[in-house]
Amino acid sequence: MSGRPFELLVGSKNRAKASEIRRLLRDLPVQVLDLSAFAELPDVVEEGDTFQANAAAKAMSFARATGLTTLADDSGLEVDALGGRPGVYSARFAGPNADDEANNRLLLEMLARTPPVERTARFRCAIAVATSKVVLFACEGSVEGVITSQPRGPYGFGYDPLFFYPEFGDTFGMVGPERKDTVSHRARALAQFKRQFSEYLMAQAE
Repeated sequence: MSGRPFELLVGSKNRAKASEIRRLLRDLPVQVLDLSAFAELPDVVEEGDTFQANAAAKAMSFARATGLTTLADDSGLEVDALGGRPGVYSARFAGPNADDEANNRLLLEMLARTPPVERTARFRCAIAVATSKVVLFACEGSVEGVITSQPRGPYGFGYDPLFFYPEFGDTFGMVGPERKDTVSHRARALAQFKRQFSEYLMAQAE
């Protein structure tokens, strides 16, 4: 490789998610880019029935459109009492244009009669890395918790204010990003990614 930093694109139009990924990758010897420089690119339609399929589709689509090696994730919440829903529909649980507040409100309505002991859930994240020609590799991470009866906390995004993590004794919405980063589903998936991507960079340098 040349002396120019390796460029890695984060393929997400969710600013909060992209910011979190950039933060978690700050120790990699690469230049992490986001989609702010490619505002004209349309969203990738998430038609897969698994997080892995959607992550791979997004990574490949943005890599082909930009010519950059691209990391994309698909992640969401699985609630046991709802048969694993919202799952891959987490971001649009309350409708195609739903915001976090609407999704959280619908989730609480659906769990209104569910006792605390049965409100177990997990955040799951799948990450795929692709060039314009091929998906290089994929990895996953998850974290177990319980859905609270009301939102708590100003931090995070998505379902974080409802996700109680027992080891913290509070929701992800109540802890700062640095603490969440030690256990989150995305942090765990990215830890695997960093190991595999470091090996990929070494091979490219040979």
